[in-house]
Amino acid sequence: MMMSSDPRAIAGARVGKGLVKRVWSFARPYRAATVWFLVIIVAEAMLGLAPPLLIKRIIDVAIPAGRTGLLTALAMLMIAAAFLGAALSLVERWLSSRIGEGLIYDLRAALFDHVQRMPIAFFTRTQTGALISRMNNDVIGAQRAVTQTLGSVVSNVVVLATTLVAMGLLEWRLTLLSLVLLPVFVIPAKRVGRRLQDITRESFDLNASMNTTMTERFNVSGALLVKLFGRHDDERRQFTQRAGRVRDIGVRSAMYGRTFFTSLTLVGAVGTAVIYLVGGRLVLSDTISVGTLIALGAFVAQIYQPLTQLTNARVDLMTAFVSFDRVFEVLDAPNAIPDRPGAVDLVAPAGRIELDSVWFRYPAGADVSLASLETDTEAALPDEPSVPVLRGIDLTIEPGQLVALVGPSGAGKTTLSMLVPRLYDVTEGALRVDGHDVRDLTQDSLRAAIGVVSQDPHLFHETVAENLRYARPDASLAELEAACRSARIHDVIAALPEGYDTVVGERGYRLSGGEKQRLAIARMLLKDPAIVILDEATSHLDSENEIQVQHALAEALAGRTSIVIAHRLSTITAADQIVVLEEGRIVERGHHDDLLDAAGLYADLYHTLVRAQPV
Repeated sequence: MMMSSDPRAIAGARVGKGLVKRVWSFARPYRAATVWFLVIIVAEAMLGLAPPLLIKRIIDVAIPAGRTGLLTALAMLMIAAAFLGAALSLVERWLSSRIGEGLIYDLRAALFDHVQRMPIAFFTRTQTGALISRMNNDVIGAQRAVTQTLGSVVSNVVVLATTLVAMGLLEWRLTLLSLVLLPVFVIPAKRVGRRLQDITRESFDLNASMNTTMTERFNVSGALLVKLFGRHDDERRQFTQRAGRVRDIGVRSAMYGRTFFTSLTLVGAVGTAVIYLVGGRLVLSDTISVGTLIALGAFVAQIYQPLTQLTNARVDLMTAFVSFDRVFEVLDAPNAIPDRPGAVDLVAPAGRIELDSVWFRYPAGADVSLASLETDTEAALPDEPSVPVLRGIDLTIEPGQLVALVGPSGAGKTTLSMLVPRLYDVTEGALRVDGHDVRDLTQDSLRAAIGVVSQDPHLFHETVAENLRYARPDASLAELEAACRSARIHDVIAALPEGYDTVVGERGYRLSGGEKQRLAIARMLLKDPAIVILDEATSHLDSENEIQVQHALAEALAGRTSIVIAHRLSTITAADQIVVLEEGRIVERGHHDDLLDAAGLYADLYHTLVRAQPV
């Protein structure tokens, strides 16, 4: 069951046993280190009792009796306690960092693996910045829940308990008096704590929104769009509005916290003064010793600090567990396109594709996304799929055939091509590759048999060679050059300052549109797939380059099943089969000349578009 993505629902929730149990199970590799971490904390708390008791002994026994040796021994014990405390503190910090950094690593690795395996529909709806925020801010918040918050709570509980026991043994009346002010700590803590929790959650959401804005505006495409439309001032205004809200929340959070803790500090100071006032009178009446009063004064300071922190422990825990909640929410997001149990590998693919009465609707938002990762986090996700995009498609493509998908925009051409590598699942009917329903095949083996070159190919901000080797990590330089020669891009790469070691820039923006297309084609050729899908793959090429690449593709696609989507109909006239789509249905199919003679939609498209294209 996917956890609620409604922030208001999470805000009203309590930290249940299930969540705590899951956190503990996720921290399984660090349980031994966590136990030792808690043992060290307890040892530090117990060691904190030594200085006041040693001071009492010095004042009440060593000094009045003039026992120099005892005074020296007690002072040395205080020094030893200080050194031991410092050593324990270092060990505690080492364990804390080992647990915390390890947990960050595990959570980030799990999130990254889960998210990158989600279907493409998830990414078409999700804000990239919100995902990045989950992997950074929330993961770090979750780590704090296990180390800082847990350690602080345990330490404060132990310090408070042991200190109260020590005080009770010294003077029970003053111990009870020191607890009279306890309600003053507890009453305001709940209200202020809830408000701080709400402010923290709102800050998380706003930071995620700012991350999204920066991610979209600071990549090359976003920066170019802002410049071309001259929207710098509007962007600055919108960003500063969000940043201003974060600033205001930060100020409110700081003031809530400081006012709360300042009040508690004042209460602690008053409590300490009362102890010295009443205890001083007891000293004057010879009821207790001076050493006992000084020890009690030191202990009172020690109990008010953990009391101050423990009154807000629930808030700290809830705030930290909100991060776990948000991390688990993404980890629990169901993958709408998983491998079926018993799925088999596609072995030695021949490339036969069969669509049998295929209907397709884009899935409902509630089935593929999380409201908290979308732009309007308060709005409910739609729970109904789209209208039918493909309607009863029957199509068989034999191995080695070149099939062209033609039709007006929105006819369903790209959608149909995305069903082949199973980026989406058919809604009704079946799509088979070599006789296997693609839902019965492992996705890795299916996609290994398919090469895709899209209209806007994506290149990583890495070298030319690294982008090419994304298709085949073990490819040699000679193999890279051979693929690039086939795609007519080798000469361009060789002329670059660093050749194949040249960094192409984000999304390949150091290359022209045609160069990116040819590099993407070379990457596809390097993969050597049985099935090739070209979605407007020559759209950015000028006439001369298009002729070169068409010759390269004609040679490279020989023997492979090919699906070509093209608006430039002059490029697909030699296709084995031309399939014409309109409103999600196949309205015509056949060879180029036959379709022209039929004088239907294809003929209209051809005559309209070809006349507008340069020869």
